[in-house]
Amino acid sequence: MGKIIAVANQKGGVGKTTTAINLAASLAVLEKRTLLIDADPQANTTSGMDFDPNSDEGRTLYEVLIGTKKMSEVTVDTEIKDLKIVPSHINLVGAEIELINVNDKELMMRRALAEISDSYEYIIIDCPPSLGLITVNCLTAANSVIIPVQTEFFALEGLGKLLNTIKLIQTRLNPGLRIEGFLLTMYDGRLRLANQVVEDVRHHFGEMVFNTIIQRNVRLSEAPSHGKPVILYDAISAGTNNYLNLAKEIISKNS
Repeated sequence: MGKIIAVANQKGGVGKTTTAINLAASLAVLEKRTLLIDADPQANTTSGMDFDPNSDEGRTLYEVLIGTKKMSEVTVDTEIKDLKIVPSHINLVGAEIELINVNDKELMMRRALAEISDSYEYIIIDCPPSLGLITVNCLTAANSVIIPVQTEFFALEGLGKLLNTIKLIQTRLNPGLRIEGFLLTMYDGRLRLANQVVEDVRHHFGEMVFNTIIQRNVRLSEAPSHGKPVILYDAISAGTNNYLNLAKEIISKNS
């Protein structure tokens, strides 16, 4: 059965989607069968992998969550041999309302993934930047969660809410959920503040913080506008190197 890892932080702009795309691509390049799921209605992961988020084909996560399609029916190949994607659509915004009266509405993602999880070694889920029903679904389905933390002012703000949500889900819905790690992102070693944040996060969370730090990198920022993970856009950039190191760290932790 594949390891299901949610990438979550309700604070926007922390590198959540960048991490989901580039971690999934790096795992696939390292020959791990990987599925990337875009569970964010903004569909940035979908467009960042060169798929049209406005497509009306009816093959997105929205159809899976409302029960009209199976996960295997909406899974699409990507440029990378071992990487597949489940795209998102703006319609996903409506899923929370449509599911409101459904029994076990928090379990829709877990049930949908049960059908396909044996086909992959890693399943990476890009969660919405909120703590609503879709994020609860993702965390209920996941084995673990990666929490990106940007190395900037207010980095730890809002983390308490996310950690409380994770505790609630562990208590009520998914006792096996673990924190895979806190990932420091957008790091600029020239800034005293960035180094202070790294120190603070390591002090607070100790060994739960990944050794890999994601540096600020122009190529990493440019890649989504070309519809590519950074490893395909610039194979020798710092961003590529950072995410390959993260993927190796996760593989080693889970082997």
